Amino acid sequence: MERLVALTGAEGFIGSHLVEALVERGDRVRAMVQYNAFGGWGWLDTLPRDVMDRVEVILGDVRDPASARDLVGNAEVVYHLAALIAIPYSYRAPRSYVETNVIGTLNMLEAVRFTGASRLVHTSTSEVYGTARTVPIDETHPLQTQSPYAASKAAADKLVESFHASFGTPVVTLRPFNTFGPRQSARAFIPSVISQIAAGSPVVSVGALEPTRDLTFVKDTAAAFVSVGTAPEEAVTGRVLNAGSGTEISMGALADEIAGLMGARVEFRGEEIRRRPPDSEVMRLLCDDGRLRRATGWRPRHTRADGLKATIEWFLDPANLARYKPGAYQV
Repeated sequence: MERLVALTGAEGFIGSHLVEALVERGDRVRAMVQYNAFGGWGWLDTLPRDVMDRVEVILGDVRDPASARDLVGNAEVVYHLAALIAIPYSYRAPRSYVETNVIGTLNMLEAVRFTGASRLVHTSTSEVYGTARTVPIDETHPLQTQSPYAASKAAADKLVESFHASFGTPVVTLRPFNTFGPRQSARAFIPSVISQIAAGSPVVSVGALEPTRDLTFVKDTAAAFVSVGTAPEEAVTGRVLNAGSGTEISMGALADEIAGLMGARVEFRGEEIRRRPPDSEVMRLLCDDGRLRRATGWRPRHTRADGLKATIEWFLDPANLARYKPGAYQV
């Protein structure tokens, strides 16, 4: 049966892939794109016509309660992905993270509460766990907010939890670990390394190479969102669910793996500007996604190598690489 679903952050990296996944399963999508004077729809502008024919785009802003209500309308399920995500910029402009990530989530919760949508799928992040105290990290791991970004996301998560407890708002929180793939911002490690190598640079600028991350290909992350948006109510409502691969790799080993897949002989050179403050760096993340698998049957279907190959192939398309600035550090 065809559903109408609503989506914030649709123009972004994960959001645009989720739009594709939802349309592929037969849903109609109402997508909020942050208003801008240029009339751009972000990555939605690159999607095929047969996908966009099933997408209604609404220009708005989650910081505005009226925009949130207009988006939710009569949608059955609401996927809330809109957020400011760049950790380095959160050191410069922490208030903007509170306004978008906390107040924006409050507006979405209020809209769902008063319009009667059957489910809000809220997006969290593994950054709220901070450096792992125990591994693998399950949903009972303490929250340690080592950046203003992480603090804003943890606050949003707790708002979601409180609305479920206080008002019975039908919510589920998906907490993806590090996602990668085509269309990702060059602020992230993988697209930064790939784009510099693809541009022919013999020296690739990097940040800290010691931290480890648990990486999931974006199509698998999109599938995780679909799984929690379609699972039986009793399986997911009110719960926090991790999504990850259950494997970890250091940034140094990852850089070498990317260079090997691209057949490149390059020097990796650390830049201080790309490093977080020492106490703010999350040194280790490794996911336990057993709760999500048991609740929905979801599991990653792409290996890290498969995902990296697909990402590299996408970046090697000159039209895609032209959208990036490989020589500049993107805060």
